[in-house]
Amino acid sequence: MYFYQTMKSPLGTLRLIADEDSLVALYTKEDLEIDARSPLKNMALKSLKHTVLLQAKKELDDYFLGKRKHFTVPLKPHGTVFQNKAWSALLKIPYGDIWSYGKQAQFLKKPKAQRAVGCANGKNPIPIIIPCHRVIGSSGKLTGYSGGMEMKIFLLRHEGHKLDTHGLKVI
Repeated sequence: MYFYQTMKSPLGTLRLIADEDSLVALYTKEDLEIDARSPLKNMALKSLKHTVLLQAKKELDDYFLGKRKHFTVPLKPHGTVFQNKAWSALLKIPYGDIWSYGKQAQFLKKPKAQRAVGCANGKNPIPIIIPCHRVIGSSGKLTGYSGGMEMKIFLLRHEGHKLDTHGLKVI
């Protein structure tokens, strides 16, 4: 059984989805159209009292207010073995830090898997909390982001990064 709750954020409406004991998905405004076709949407019941959803909402509110740098809400993203390893690696990137796709691949002991890492990050079902926005190209250029480049730029700036006037390179 899945449960959901929506919340307002500086990025627009977010939809949080949890099973009985863990957060399984976070849909951003870019994802809400996709969400309409998701099996999770059709199976999820709206809940304003679900403990995990309330915790996730509170932690996200605190993050956007600058009061939280680390999330503690229990997570259960659903993916392949490699995707889950890539997402676990993302959780090792400290607030305010950035890694390249190459560094993430090296962390996974798969130094030639930068593209696979990028693909896995692009399928991250719990963005923001699993911080795929903290991964950039090895040249310092910002690369694609499933929530859109504006969202990636917002999140990196929120975490203290200075971006050039085009938002394309961390300086």
